[in-house]
Amino acid sequence: MSYSEFDEKDYDAIARDWAVLYASAQRRCADDRELDVVRRAFDFANEAHKNVRRRSGEPYMLHPIAVAQIVVDDIGLGYKSISAALLHDVVEDTDYTVDDLRERFGDKVASLVDGLTKIKTVLDNEDKTHLSARSLQAENFKRILLTLNDDPRVVLIKLADRLHNCRTIEFMPEHKRDKILSETMFIFIPLAHRLGLYGVKSELENIWLRYKEPEAYAEIDAKINRNIQERQKEMDAFVAPIEEALTKAGFQFEIKKRVKTPYSAWNKMQVKHISFEQVYDLYAIRIIFDANPDSGETERDQCYHVFSTITGIYRYMPERLRDWVKHPKSNGYEALHCTLLSPSGIWVEVQIRTRRMDDIAEKGIAAHWTYKQNGYIGENDSEMDLWLNQIKEILVNPDVNALELLDIIHNDLTLTDIYVFTPKGEQRSIQKGATVLDFAYLIHTEIGHKAIAGKVNQRLVSLNHVIKTGDQIEIITAEEEHPKREWLQFLQTRKARSLVMDYFKNERKQTVDFGRKTLEDQAKALGFKLSEDRLQRLDAAYAATDRDDLYYKIGIGQVKLDNLPDILKSRQRVSLLRKILHGPAKPSPKPSQEEIYVIGGKDDDGHQYVIATCCNPIPGDPVVGFKSPDGKITVHKKSCPVAEEIAATHGDWVVVPKWLEETGDKSFLVRISLKGLDRMGLLNEISRYLSLVMGANMRKLNLSADQGIFEGYIDLYVNSRDVLDKIIKKLGTIEGIESVSRVDL
Repeated sequence: MSYSEFDEKDYDAIARDWAVLYASAQRRCADDRELDVVRRAFDFANEAHKNVRRRSGEPYMLHPIAVAQIVVDDIGLGYKSISAALLHDVVEDTDYTVDDLRERFGDKVASLVDGLTKIKTVLDNEDKTHLSARSLQAENFKRILLTLNDDPRVVLIKLADRLHNCRTIEFMPEHKRDKILSETMFIFIPLAHRLGLYGVKSELENIWLRYKEPEAYAEIDAKINRNIQERQKEMDAFVAPIEEALTKAGFQFEIKKRVKTPYSAWNKMQVKHISFEQVYDLYAIRIIFDANPDSGETERDQCYHVFSTITGIYRYMPERLRDWVKHPKSNGYEALHCTLLSPSGIWVEVQIRTRRMDDIAEKGIAAHWTYKQNGYIGENDSEMDLWLNQIKEILVNPDVNALELLDIIHNDLTLTDIYVFTPKGEQRSIQKGATVLDFAYLIHTEIGHKAIAGKVNQRLVSLNHVIKTGDQIEIITAEEEHPKREWLQFLQTRKARSLVMDYFKNERKQTVDFGRKTLEDQAKALGFKLSEDRLQRLDAAYAATDRDDLYYKIGIGQVKLDNLPDILKSRQRVSLLRKILHGPAKPSPKPSQEEIYVIGGKDDDGHQYVIATCCNPIPGDPVVGFKSPDGKITVHKKSCPVAEEIAATHGDWVVVPKWLEETGDKSFLVRISLKGLDRMGLLNEISRYLSLVMGANMRKLNLSADQGIFEGYIDLYVNSRDVLDKIIKKLGTIEGIESVSRVDL
């Protein structure tokens, strides 16, 4: 922030944005009394922030106005939240106190501002050591999420604040920008998703992509816009018969056209290893209709009526039917999704919602509570409340330390749920990948403790059987049965693992012995002897206070040994893991904003550069660096998930390295995935192009064909992203090759 006298242009900008917000507040406020509170909050904040400017040079007051605009338009909150959004930086940035606000605006507005101030204070605070910084970061997010139980509006206003800060992130220094965007992707985007704020989530994702992968964003955005222009008439022709049929059936409705966002398309391309042209569900329409309470049909039945009407016109793809009406998501989202084939031959996703469902889909938790407070109890209201209760259980659990909390919360926010049934037909939701035993503990602790087997769809299965959506599950128990330590090797849900770990806490000696044997057996199976040196590396990697503590953590399942081979093989890997998990022993010097980091230089800048093996960046990739106390800089792709977590939890490690323009003969290993129609001579043509035309050195080639379809990958060395892009583009033109993409090694 900076200070300088406002001129007429500044005052005009404030007045213009305030006029827009005031009009929105008028529509939202119930009476003049509520509107007056908003007006007074604006006047107070405007005076408090007078002559204060943001990094962009614009008046600071434009920020709280913009946050309040998001609060009312995108989230749908009322006058107290609008007022709190206008005032949210006053206590932090001026001499006014929470008591001053309480005196002028009442307890609730003051309480909301106090909650926002505390969140901002801890998020902006940087501790002296990495260990405490990570603990602090966990406490930061714990404090944010605890407000969900106190007053969820604090979190919703904070999300609005984060969205506007991301909208104006171009004015931040790049290392600060990387930290904020990583933090946003790691916590705030999953949080917006879980709270049902899809508009906020989508915009944050697109901003993230625009700065993390700028070339990919620009290319995909241009292709989407080009497709919209080319397909506009086709989409109009597709919608017209639907409008006619629904009108004839007596529905009051509106239809909105939607195109996949750049991030959504990019993410599908990364996950499925496909090209943009293979993203088939690029287009969607949303049918929003007014449910008729006098029709004698439930909202669910009316959605099925709409579905029946439109599938009488167009053919649909059964395997892409998503019934979020009968089985709502855990954040309360309800809709019926189907994919129809248009007359021009393109697949179009159709989303069917009532007006109430659309409000909850767009405004999430805020709309959920609004309907509830107004006396409307929906068929699926319990889903949101159930998730909030689960979050509370995590936060108040005294056995979860600060170093574990952030990862647990992140995993919980990003889980995908499936829907299964009890023998009596009662629907239950549980995380994807859960086992029969996880389901037993979901039903009741004692059922889990005494479980010996299960029946899935009337078929006898073991406790480690992975369940799927739609399964009907029965648990078989025995009175004399009790938990086994081996269960911790396959249990997936946090609740089930916690209950089993609690059971064994009073049997430490047996647990230590079990952990020692588990470690020895796994090391032996991998061909390693557990020397003292290797055991010390394991102690460090898993933050064990002594050897028995290491064995105990393994015995109760706190340490799963998934990365045991990496730790036993490489000291460098352990060093990096230790830094990620626990921080180095001493603080890393804060990078100077003016310091230049050049990857591939002559080492005369005093830094050693390590290319991260999790994402293998190459020259031309947007990259981020993490600087350790000895000056070593580990370089990741900006979009690398590992880098996202490190930047989100260790913002003071972040530096911005640049690739040396000329890399000379230095080459970097990459992997490209290929798929297509097999034919005679195809392999020779691929290898001839790579070796003779491009001069690329292939390290590994793994292609296989089955029933005329081939797929596989090639590992090769290139010296820049430009070269790789040329290779991918050329390979895509070879007859028979349907898709070529870069994938992680």
